[in-house]
Amino acid sequence: MAEIREPRRPVAEPGTFARLLTGLAQCLKWLLLSLLFSILLEWIGMVFWWEEQGLLHSRRMLQSELSYLEGDLRRSLMTPEPARYARALAGEVHHYLFELTHFVDLVDWLALTPEAGKSGLRRSLHRLYASIADFVLAAMQITQVFAVRLAILTLATPVFGLFALVALVDGLVRRDLRRWGGGRESSFVYHYAKKTAIPVVIITWVLYLSLPFSLHPSWLILPSAIGFGLVVSITASTFKKYL
Repeated sequence: MAEIREPRRPVAEPGTFARLLTGLAQCLKWLLLSLLFSILLEWIGMVFWWEEQGLLHSRRMLQSELSYLEGDLRRSLMTPEPARYARALAGEVHHYLFELTHFVDLVDWLALTPEAGKSGLRRSLHRLYASIADFVLAAMQITQVFAVRLAILTLATPVFGLFALVALVDGLVRRDLRRWGGGRESSFVYHYAKKTAIPVVIITWVLYLSLPFSLHPSWLILPSAIGFGLVVSITASTFKKYL
């Protein structure tokens, strides 16, 4: 006797608002992972790579990142004063993460030397903090470096848009030439190029935000923007001939 199968219920697809929330959550996740990874790299470097520099390494990184803005990026489409914008963002991040949470007050309290003759938990906490003080301060400074780099990437967003626009026009022109010239259509290349566009941007952001040393942003952002534009051009040129 044949079995009666129940009809499958259609799966509801997420709406536009749900997709926006999902995308925002993904962005926050990658930013948080980049911050944690950059702090971890700094701590490892303080133990193995730049042990002599110690806390000065993260401080010099912060100065170098700001010098790039003050020297080479004096104007932007998004703000007339990029350096001031980056400093303000770093200050806001420090305020919300460390001042509003009273983390700075806790650090100052732990750094104070207990009065002579007193023992107990207060002295034990002071000794514990004294052994990791440089790592705690380095993490706070790396957070500011992260904020400055985030500001630089935000200011560089129009570069990706410009390369994407030029690449889109070039790709559509090559698509029309392929359409009217009888060229072959490859859905395989189209789908893989389409899936590569967003990861190119994500890898650029994560890599730049997590670098354990100072690097001029042009050395990373421009090649990534060119790669992003190339992917957009391939996606547009391999789009199906007939809609």
